[in-house]
Amino acid sequence: MRDDAPNSWESRADAHSLYGFTDLPTIHDRGAVVLTHGQGPYVFDVHGRRYFDANSGLWNMVAGFDHPGLIAAAQAQYARFPGYHAFFGRMSDQTVMLSEKLIEVSPFDRGRVFYTNSGSEANDTMVKALWFMHAAEGNPQRRKILTRVNAYHGVTAVSASMTGKPYNAAFGLPLPGFLHLGCPHYWRFGRPGESEAEFTTRLGRELEATIIKEGADTIAGFFAEPVMGAGGVIPPSAGYFQTIAPILRKYGIPLISDEVICGFGRTGSTWGCESYGFMPDAIISSKNITAGFFPMGAVILGPELSDRIQAASELFEEFPHGFTASGHPVGCAIALKAIDVVMNEGLIDNVRALTPRFEAGLARLAEHPNIGEWRGKGLMGALEAVQDKETKTPFPGHLSVSERIANTCTDHGLICRPLGQSIVLCPPFITTPAQIDEMFEKLEAALKKVFTEVG
Repeated sequence: MRDDAPNSWESRADAHSLYGFTDLPTIHDRGAVVLTHGQGPYVFDVHGRRYFDANSGLWNMVAGFDHPGLIAAAQAQYARFPGYHAFFGRMSDQTVMLSEKLIEVSPFDRGRVFYTNSGSEANDTMVKALWFMHAAEGNPQRRKILTRVNAYHGVTAVSASMTGKPYNAAFGLPLPGFLHLGCPHYWRFGRPGESEAEFTTRLGRELEATIIKEGADTIAGFFAEPVMGAGGVIPPSAGYFQTIAPILRKYGIPLISDEVICGFGRTGSTWGCESYGFMPDAIISSKNITAGFFPMGAVILGPELSDRIQAASELFEEFPHGFTASGHPVGCAIALKAIDVVMNEGLIDNVRALTPRFEAGLARLAEHPNIGEWRGKGLMGALEAVQDKETKTPFPGHLSVSERIANTCTDHGLICRPLGQSIVLCPPFITTPAQIDEMFEKLEAALKKVFTEVG
């Protein structure tokens, strides 16, 4: 619980912090958790308490919090060349090598890479690049962006407009021209008597009807996460991408795979699009690209968009966009090491090996009468709390059930994430089988306690 002494860490945090995406009643009652360091998948607070971080920081600390190879890569590059940009035809050697590596490990046989500092900026950049390309091709009216309800694509004005979450109304968003189609969550949005295949077909019809209504020649692109992360770990309904991809191709609308969370192993494949068997026109990457050791995002263009955006840039004599830290040499050096760590040090293999145990733990807890469903892919999963399992009726919002579960877990040394009425788990890739069991034991105790209190 919080320490209200004027010089306590909790009071100091309150005095000078504007909390983002934070349940303020929790902060008022409990105070911030102020951390000092991490070891493996564990983090430690100022009071010496240890927590297993089943949220991997924010999906991204997949190699843990003290990986010696990543630390050494950062230290070596800081000593060699500590900072630069990627403007005016100048960039570091690390930037060149990372671009080569990203195309090599991508599903594309060739392409180009543009660097940002976050996934939000990468999605924002991709939208601008599409607008730029269409304008250069004589189609300046192609500006509408299609995403889905419950999608999360970031927090800039553009990427927040892409994000299909109701809280963005507080900012007067979305901006005009950002359209949110149906969420591919069959358990929640399937109609009575509707099979999963029929649900998927209905979403495909909705997409095509929207394209016809809006006009294909007004639509710049379609963005989709392979698995919706901040929407509550929502895998697509069966056959979803195989249904929508041909429709988008029919109308010449680029398909952008937002792999900020799914990319580099989270789903058990290098890319989420590989897990679900579809080929996008571009990939948005961040988070795992540096294993959380440096802020970085990347727009990875496939062959067609690479050629078209390059041609547009030549028409205007430049691509007038970028960030001071785009292609930062230290970030690129860390990313090169992180990719090697995930792919060649057994981390992605461990994701695959742990997935059956992880899914079994989710399925066991989903037997509770107040868990409506479990869902997930690879090492990302969610349990959705319900007041009535048969009718899928959620708990009243004022009970803050998922927040109470997460807080109870924190009290017992487990960090997990409440999202809506769901509890989300996405442990680091270095997690052991024993730690998976520890995670579920602590979560089970929290579920029993909270459901007894609200029952």
